Amino acid sequence: MDGFPNILLNFANACEDYFEGTGILHCPKIAQDIKYCQSQGKAVVLSMGGASGAYGFSSNKEGADFADVVWNMFFKGESDKRPFDDAVLDGIDLDIEGGAPTGYSAFIKRLRAHYATDPDRKYYIAAAPQCPFPDAYLGSTLNNAWFDMVFVQFYNNYCGVNSYPGWFNFKDWDNWAKTEDVLSQYSSLGGIMTWDVSQARGSGLASEIRVMLDSNGSSTADTNGAATAQ
Repeated sequence: MDGFPNILLNFANACEDYFEGTGILHCPKIAQDIKYCQSQGKAVVLSMGGASGAYGFSSNKEGADFADVVWNMFFKGESDKRPFDDAVLDGIDLDIEGGAPTGYSAFIKRLRAHYATDPDRKYYIAAAPQCPFPDAYLGSTLNNAWFDMVFVQFYNNYCGVNSYPGWFNFKDWDNWAKTEDVLSQYSSLGGIMTWDVSQARGSGLASEIRVMLDSNGSSTADTNGAATAQ
């Protein structure tokens, strides 16, 4: 989702229908998929931002107000235009790669206030900062708001895995997780996120990552396997 504080959704060819007279996608088939995944114990989150598109907030108030819109359209709130009908998402992921850093802490604070009205369900807020530290768009927010998960993009930049061992800056983020984040409760890396599940499964990458994590870092993967993880 980008275009905010307006709603601009993009699910490629998985959803191409709109509510009549609007530019808001209506995706009942994705709604069914969301419910199925949740029935299998999987959390489903909606990503905000991305590498392209115009988006961002002009003030903290605009960020907080947009949290109300997101809660009403995708969670337990009420709206006459809900893209996933009565399906309720498990969280939001901030993939902010453009615009300004304004308003995101306020957005999270308001969204967490909404989460608190439904204590029987676990909701999440995640972030996917790029690896240059501190992140240009979420650096301040990461230090002032509580995230459940942070998936650092160790690729597409000079500090990615592709630069190991030279400029690869995992240590900077590891130190942040241990000493600088809001709760400072992490001991180290908690897992690995793959950006495209179809490619990860088709290439064997996902299964090799699972083996590596289960074996505390060792793997039998060849050079075409987990060594190429992003």
